[in-house]
Amino acid sequence: MPSNRLSRIVRKIHALPNALQSPALSLLFGSQVKFAGTAKVRVHTLTEQRAVMSIANKRKVQNHIKGVHAAAMALLAESATGFLVGMNVPDDKLPLIKSLKVNYLKRATGSLRAEASLTPEQIHSIHTQDKGEVLVAVTVTDEAGIQPIECEILWAWVSKKRCCCNSA
Repeated sequence: MPSNRLSRIVRKIHALPNALQSPALSLLFGSQVKFAGTAKVRVHTLTEQRAVMSIANKRKVQNHIKGVHAAAMALLAESATGFLVGMNVPDDKLPLIKSLKVNYLKRATGSLRAEASLTPEQIHSIHTQDKGEVLVAVTVTDEAGIQPIECEILWAWVSKKRCCCNSA
């Protein structure tokens, strides 16, 4: 399977003892995505096929009723899908979020967990197509095991290089 810079770094982190992997992945993610670092999004699992992240119900991310804020819920889902797409996009491509739709279903209880996944067909498309888009499956659950939100997140990838020359 082709690798990119991010997947090579993650592979090195996976060589660490198990107890150090999640803190190291979280530190890496927080250093690259500042907003997620500020909100203390934690990375638990990250492979080319699956990402699992969480956000604690702490004061920094709470709303007026002491639950995880709606924007923090969306951040968690976007983070899990974006990091997963980032694991697969070739280094000469740029991942871009194209759309984010969130339906708020129920009041969340406690901390939240997001699990995102890509199918083998989706991964193949990301690796082989110059540009394209993929709808990334993500499920967000709370401490009670209830799904407080449903998300539909569409990611795209394009070439990092723009042609700006005119041939005469």
